[in-house]
Amino acid sequence: MPEGRSRTLLWILIGGGAFFLFVLAVFSLVYLTLHAGGNETSLSSSFGDKIGVVDLDGVILSPQPVVGQLKKFADDSSIKAIILHINSPGGGVAASEEIYREVKRVRDEKKKRIVASIETVGASGAYYVASASNKIYADQGSIVGSIGVIAQWVNYGGLLKWAKLKDIVFKTGEFKDTGNPTRDLTPAEQAYMQSLIDNMFGQFVKAVADGRGLKFHDVKSIANGKVWTGDEALPMKLIDQVGDFEAAVADTAKSVGIKGEPSLVHPDKERKTVLDLLLGDVSQYLPAREKLLEQQVGFYYLWK
Repeated sequence: MPEGRSRTLLWILIGGGAFFLFVLAVFSLVYLTLHAGGNETSLSSSFGDKIGVVDLDGVILSPQPVVGQLKKFADDSSIKAIILHINSPGGGVAASEEIYREVKRVRDEKKKRIVASIETVGASGAYYVASASNKIYADQGSIVGSIGVIAQWVNYGGLLKWAKLKDIVFKTGEFKDTGNPTRDLTPAEQAYMQSLIDNMFGQFVKAVADGRGLKFHDVKSIANGKVWTGDEALPMKLIDQVGDFEAAVADTAKSVGIKGEPSLVHPDKERKTVLDLLLGDVSQYLPAREKLLEQQVGFYYLWK
């Protein structure tokens, strides 16, 4: 290749690379600016009396990061109240219980007002969590309730027989592989599983009764797995007020003596890297964690 043409190609590559870096820098600046604006602020950049907002979204598979966020807001004296913004059908039994206990600790031990605002769905484990708060708000059409426990999995024993495959299990006790998806449950295993579910159900009912200040048998009488709208849940004392998130904010601010429009604080978000900006969100191409519920035996406070 002639020397002049090589030099031209080199300058084209250098210029193209510089232009790409310039575009990337501008894009990054715009992205960060858009995500840093608005009336809502992060905990590290706001001052004065504030209301902390913790989101409980999607299926509850872990108590984190919600429990950690609640603890942080509970220990911050500038946070006068906490709003748990809920849009969840519930999830794991233990995870829901841990969040419930932290909400109850904030309310009873830290003496900090904490309320729940149910958006589209606040069912099963999510309602379990909400019941520990000082007050529950829900829209008229919000889905509320589903007090109950569920365990389910797929039995593919017939498929193995069709494929002429055998499942081989070595175990140390009669109930060690209860829920094995390659065979049916024995009558003893069915009774065993039901006893576990009944025990968890009793815990759920007691938690709601304690959190809502209701009698155990009154909660149990409606704990049949059904859901209700916000309008229906109000006279049943499952919620305290029909109202949206903005109503919850205004009412909460007034109750803790904040005058004017309150400053809402969300936990600090995970910072994006340059690779994140370049490659985007690849989570949509990965198996959703919720799908894992179908692959293992588990017990869930979950509305399905």
